[in-house]
Amino acid sequence: MEELPGVELLPEPGEPKILSAVDPSTSGHEGQWRAEVTGWAPIVPDSIPYRPKRIFSFVSGAIIALFMGIIVVLWQSDLLLLQLPPAKSEWAFEESEIRELQDEGLSGEGVRVCMVDTGISLTHTSLSDVDVVFEDFVGNSIEPKDYGSIAHGTLMAGILLSNDFQTGIAPNVTLGMAAALSADGDNNTGSETRVADAIRWCIFDFEADIISLSLGGEQDQSSSREGVAVSATRQAIDAGIYVITAAGNDGGVNDDGFVSAPGNVNLAITVGASDSDGKAWKRSSQGEIMDSEGNLREYPHQKPELIAPGVDILSTGMDDQWYTSSGTSDATVFVTGALSLILEAYPELKPNENSTTACIELVKQALADSISTDLQHDSVEGYGQLKAKAWLNQLAEDTNC
Repeated sequence: MEELPGVELLPEPGEPKILSAVDPSTSGHEGQWRAEVTGWAPIVPDSIPYRPKRIFSFVSGAIIALFMGIIVVLWQSDLLLLQLPPAKSEWAFEESEIRELQDEGLSGEGVRVCMVDTGISLTHTSLSDVDVVFEDFVGNSIEPKDYGSIAHGTLMAGILLSNDFQTGIAPNVTLGMAAALSADGDNNTGSETRVADAIRWCIFDFEADIISLSLGGEQDQSSSREGVAVSATRQAIDAGIYVITAAGNDGGVNDDGFVSAPGNVNLAITVGASDSDGKAWKRSSQGEIMDSEGNLREYPHQKPELIAPGVDILSTGMDDQWYTSSGTSDATVFVTGALSLILEAYPELKPNENSTTACIELVKQALADSISTDLQHDSVEGYGQLKAKAWLNQLAEDTNC
């Protein structure tokens, strides 16, 4: 089919074989997409640089008196300093069974993960020597760059890739980072068209196995057709690519009862956030019981599908700073990382040129079965808490798709 300049071809709801030409710049069609840090108006994460502490050892009164002058000189010159690192988020890796898979030698080797976010800064020592392919949809930078007000993309990448101090979930994956969001005050936003372009880059140029979307837009219930970013997400899934998305951070009294788009796409894996007690984070978004076509969602595609660690998660910031952040963004990366380890263990589940959605459906079934004992679904917690080892073991029974 010959392409039409300046328009998007979108499937009609209920009739995916019928495509309508839509001008993305039309008023009402273009939306703003936010990186899901700690809400639709994200709170800046806590910066936790290494804290210098002075060391002073009392030996005896005589020695102190003798060397007092020397100690004062060293004290004033900052030679007696000890760098105390921030507390790790080890509970998150243990509770999600990530460390169990790593103990089996899994690291994400051979798996291609694409993130659509604010970009990435490689100035942090824990991100040195990482394998990153960068594409800039915000500016025109060739070198990796983070456009976020709080380095959101770097935070998410660190959870996955950190190779020092706190080992990331899958440090040996090949990461594609598509910078599509940028600072907007304290928020990180981007146009829906830009997000869609970035997703398509992940599909066709980077050739991702997994696309990780720690972002989201509000579902427009009044629209007669889905937006271009949702359409691009469906395009990825139709190609057999796994799409992991954030449920959203509007939970609680302000919850609109819908996960953020494109988490509403049926075969996407939509992730809520949990705390160190394994309970759903108070701001994790509630999912709807009906899909976009008005059909009742069924097991294992009810939204969200699960919760994963997403409260006070330590990760890499700009330069050598460490940040803690909370949100479904963080939780999304935990599921992305867990799936990366699983695809390394079972490479036959990775997409190829002949892929359909069959492997995605198999993997989603195994995910739900691994955490749900009674097939029950909760509108906030999904089928339960991420258990990476159990997910892997469930797939061991059948990887034929």
